[in-house]
Amino acid sequence: MQKNEDMKVSLIQMDIAWLDAAANRKTAEQLMRSAEKSDLYVLPEMWNTGVTTEPQSIAEDEEGETLQWMQRMANELDAAVAGSIAVQLPDGSFRNRLYFIKPSENGQCSMVNVQWYDKHHLFSYGGETEHYTPGNASVSVDWRGVRFHLSICYDLRFPLWLRNRDNYDALICVASWPAVRTHAWNILLQARAIENQCYVLGVNRIGKDPVCEYSGGTAIVNPFGFATSCPAGEASVVTKTLDLKRLNAFRDKFPVLKEADRL
Repeated sequence: MQKNEDMKVSLIQMDIAWLDAAANRKTAEQLMRSAEKSDLYVLPEMWNTGVTTEPQSIAEDEEGETLQWMQRMANELDAAVAGSIAVQLPDGSFRNRLYFIKPSENGQCSMVNVQWYDKHHLFSYGGETEHYTPGNASVSVDWRGVRFHLSICYDLRFPLWLRNRDNYDALICVASWPAVRTHAWNILLQARAIENQCYVLGVNRIGKDPVCEYSGGTAIVNPFGFATSCPAGEASVVTKTLDLKRLNAFRDKFPVLKEADRL
């Protein structure tokens, strides 16, 4: 695949109406349409409902209404759309699934255009392990010549799971990361960018749910660890062009990935 030299991405920092998928789709659409025209739009973790450890009432099937909406937005914006939702599989298990949906040629939702990652590191401290099944596959997605690696929230704390083996250019981490741990969020985003010589797209929510408060901290971090962020606590969008030419030149000059330990 031919390498793209730039990629415009928009990260959506939004408040999430508790368990109200229709309201959250409306909010997300307004913010996405307010953004600069981009190649990729990224939404937070469980952006359509808020993070809940009782998925029975809100989880959608693998071709549910929210997935259909994401496909429609991808088609209308001629861009990829990413974000995680709770899904229930045919075997009855629940997954925290990060979808990456590309535009379809015929305007319909087709699983050919849909790739996904199921959260591997479930948040036991918050009870997620009691209700969800972890995924075991590490997933990278090619989109317009750029390689994106997918992760969700708690995964950010596990550098070996996210180790770049020269198989991605940008790491996506969608999250519902509480305000009380904002300092850790900021540092971990920078650490993952520096150690993996990649861009990191960290998308966090704002507002409250029955358990936590969230202040955002949505940021695009470059391979040197410098961030462009959304204003704290505000519903907003951050848009930036990823400079792949500069990234590749940096990797060639300073070959950290080629000299990394193979664990």
